[in-house]
Amino acid sequence: MEKTNAYEKPVTLKNILKFAVPTIAMTVFMSFYTMVDGLFVSNLIGTHALSAINLTAPIIQFVTAISTMLATGGSAVIMKKMGEHKTDEAREDFTFLILVNVVVGIVMCAVGYLAMDPIFSGMNLSADVEGYCVTYLGGYLIFTVPILLMNNFTLYMIASEKANLSLICSVAGGILNMVLDYVFIAGAGMGIRGAAVATGLGYSVTAVVGLFVFCQKKSLLHFQKPVLRFQVLAAAATNGCSEMATALVTGIITMMFNWTMLHYVGEDGVAAVTIIMYVLMFASSLYTGYSYGVAPMLSFYYGERNQEKLKKLVVLSLKVIAVISVVTVVVSFLLTRPLVSVFARPDNPVYDLAVTGNRICTIALFFIGYNIFASGMFTALSNGIISAVLAFSRSFVFMLVTMLVLPLLLGVNGIWLATPAAELMALALSVFMFLKYRRRYGY
Repeated sequence: MEKTNAYEKPVTLKNILKFAVPTIAMTVFMSFYTMVDGLFVSNLIGTHALSAINLTAPIIQFVTAISTMLATGGSAVIMKKMGEHKTDEAREDFTFLILVNVVVGIVMCAVGYLAMDPIFSGMNLSADVEGYCVTYLGGYLIFTVPILLMNNFTLYMIASEKANLSLICSVAGGILNMVLDYVFIAGAGMGIRGAAVATGLGYSVTAVVGLFVFCQKKSLLHFQKPVLRFQVLAAAATNGCSEMATALVTGIITMMFNWTMLHYVGEDGVAAVTIIMYVLMFASSLYTGYSYGVAPMLSFYYGERNQEKLKKLVVLSLKVIAVISVVTVVVSFLLTRPLVSVFARPDNPVYDLAVTGNRICTIALFFIGYNIFASGMFTALSNGIISAVLAFSRSFVFMLVTMLVLPLLLGVNGIWLATPAAELMALALSVFMFLKYRRRYGY
């Protein structure tokens, strides 16, 4: 007789948090990877090197976008099949999608190396900043395949009731990243390349552990002889296209932020943007972690056609997000100066820019959680089109409008206000879609 799985238990706040707390902690630690790089780079090398990390972010997000699409979309497809009791078929599809990610990783690594020199040389950067960009990205791209595997194994460990193991891997990887950042930058004198290599090795922890875990037959999901069902690949791609769109357009918007700041303030402005993005990324990781944690439950109950559990899960989730939103806004406001001072000293012109920017951008934290959950919920319910509309509108359309209009009216403060304004517009659309499809899914 098969062991009773966690999806068959009652939907209570306690049982939801058993899924969600490890994934929240995991995504928080994952957000530390880039933040730790920024911390060591800004203090040991300088704020110009910190600017370079932000300038490389769009390419890094492009490299990982397809993996994110396959991981989130694939997880929803596979867990829906598990809910339909098509266990062997789900495991075959899981193995197939992991192999696809390996191939994608190799291709994207090659494309990244070919593209980075022309991109940075065309941005009219100072020689120092351009050199930092090429060096950092070159070190990062070496680890493309492990990073893509990490993205996938993180979600599949959660789906396989191994959220705690995923958390342990993330913590171990984060600690390894911190230690190696100091060893490579300060000890070995590798400079900004050391930060990239440290990050790649930190990510590799989950990739290596995942390979061992999913080779074991006792795991709910494990490797099985794959079957090349291209309709599954298409379904995963369609279902996860919102997450891919988010990653892609986030890169585009990051470039817009950088270009706008270069125009209004210069490279100090790019460094300030980097610090603000770290703060927003850390807060957003709480919402992302929660959404990752409950997504397999949403997919399972949808496949099982259990509307009672689905409705209860959604209602409790909205309450949890409300609490997280209030806490993150209060903490961000109170700790603005200490947070910024970690990256830039008060006598650095970057400091005042970042303090002002953080206080304005913090308003967005009232809305971000609901937007992230809404997009993730529709992905989990196998409605990738609506999820993509929400994600694309939030991350690109609304941000594009606010980034073009508000700086013209308000100058630098308009740049900071663009994020809260775009998130508020996205919230209105999320509420509309939530109410429109409520009857169809029974939540």
